[in-house]
Amino acid sequence: MLEVRSLRAGYGAINVLWDVSLSFPKGELTAIVGPNGAGKTTLFRALMGLVPHQGEIRLDGRAIRAKTWDLIEAGLVMVPEGRLVFKDMSVEENLSLGAYPRRCRKAQGRNLERVYDLFPRLKERRAQAAGSLSGGEAQMVAMGRGMMSEPRILLIDEPSLGLAPVIVKEVLGIVRRLKAEGVTIALIEQNTHLALSVADNVHLMRSGKVLLSQKAAQVDLARLHDLYLARESGPAKV
Repeated sequence: MLEVRSLRAGYGAINVLWDVSLSFPKGELTAIVGPNGAGKTTLFRALMGLVPHQGEIRLDGRAIRAKTWDLIEAGLVMVPEGRLVFKDMSVEENLSLGAYPRRCRKAQGRNLERVYDLFPRLKERRAQAAGSLSGGEAQMVAMGRGMMSEPRILLIDEPSLGLAPVIVKEVLGIVRRLKAEGVTIALIEQNTHLALSVADNVHLMRSGKVLLSQKAAQVDLARLHDLYLARESGPAKV
């Protein structure tokens, strides 16, 4: 459904991604793992048209080079790292912003109830300012806002970052549920054990390159960690 071929991207004169090629199969969960500075978030930003890039991004078999808002209209949606909620707005106002795409507006009420079904805690806090929420609750708002856009492909950047283990378990439970409902998911996660527990496919990135691409069930965790920590620097084996 979503493919990247020979992708280069960066910020000004600084290039971050170097000829990255990978795919996100329809209906599957693909995990992107790697250390800080590997280029994982830059990859997602390039997919969303938020940073200049070269190479090819293909959606449903066709090359795309569209504006971010057009990609969202096409069903490609990102839940950013760090939540990025609007702190002075209520929980429900934050969620409603996800219904901005034209194709989602008529179904806003239905989608809001779906989010509240996924995250009952948010329904209890619907009138509360988002800035007063815990980190886990803010992550739920960010994910719920993404779901309000009716994604076909959902890019989730570091959902476990800074959260207590019990909240991480709850958030990953929602990720599994979305996958079971047929949403194609790309997940950035530094915790390799968490990533492998939910993923169908795994790509390891380091220094802006993909060093390993495998089915999650076939991953040798020891070798994955060697590549992750730069104890091994050989070519990737797919």
